[in-house]
Amino acid sequence: MWFIGKAIFMSKSQNTLLIVLAFFAIYVIWGSTYLMNKIAVHELPPFMLASVRFSVAGILIFLLCKIMGIPMTITKRQLLNSIVAGFLFLAFGNGFVVWALKYVDSGFAALEIAAQPLVILLLMRILEGKKIQTMSVVGVIIGILGIYLLVSQNQIISQENSVLGMVMIFCCMVSWAYGSLFVAKADLPKNYFVNTGFQMFTAGIILMVGSLLIGETWTLPTTWSSPVQYSMLFLIILGSIVAFTAFNYLLKVVSPEKVATSTYVNPIIALLLGWFFLDEQITTQSTIAAIVLLTGVYFINTRKKLVLFSRFSSRFSPKED
Repeated sequence: MWFIGKAIFMSKSQNTLLIVLAFFAIYVIWGSTYLMNKIAVHELPPFMLASVRFSVAGILIFLLCKIMGIPMTITKRQLLNSIVAGFLFLAFGNGFVVWALKYVDSGFAALEIAAQPLVILLLMRILEGKKIQTMSVVGVIIGILGIYLLVSQNQIISQENSVLGMVMIFCCMVSWAYGSLFVAKADLPKNYFVNTGFQMFTAGIILMVGSLLIGETWTLPTTWSSPVQYSMLFLIILGSIVAFTAFNYLLKVVSPEKVATSTYVNPIIALLLGWFFLDEQITTQSTIAAIVLLTGVYFINTRKKLVLFSRFSSRFSPKED
């Protein structure tokens, strides 16, 4: 897991152990949530699934805060920002991914979302005017090629509603990327646990309203199959409370681009779990696309300069007299 070491080295935080654990959570645990969501969405309506997951996780976080004596005071501005973040990350950014999993494989969804650093980089350029470095430009070009290889497969686009699933995932990726930039600067509760709780609970309510508006049928947990029950427990406790708290923490102590390096590991975990447990097909083109796409993501997140470009610049750049 050299990605963890690299991300930590680049961070300015002194709490190394906490950062290691936080990156492990967003790398490995989140990579496993694609499988869990895929299992659950076969039986449960997508918005209901996501609503139960996040609202229950939010309530559990509030109870833990009460037991641990953590104050849950929040200003109006912080509450509003929590609602916005919860919508961008969870209600829209995750709810529609769950919906898309009805039409695409879990490993494919994780691979498409691996392009998130490209979207974050472009949004930082468009919204914040941040200059795109040479290595990042190379990464964007390679990443776009990887996305094309991924989504152009006949085995995938020929499946019913697969294109709709791809478009939905892309929209979720944009929402999540913008949310990453928003949270990095927004006034939110200082305690990361409280911050996560409010985002989870408000997103759960938003998803509940959306579920009821489109007429999804709600069922009791006692009627769910055992695999779905276990998947929901995993999603609530590990995927939501643990991993999302770690995510919010990292957004405050490292840059959004570094947090997005979870896309190195998430697709690999999702592909292997989907293949092993659900017999999802890993095509040769998907493997090539994964290598190309993740190479592009690496170029975006590395701070090293291209050797040839550096030599070219030093040779031909104007010199002062």
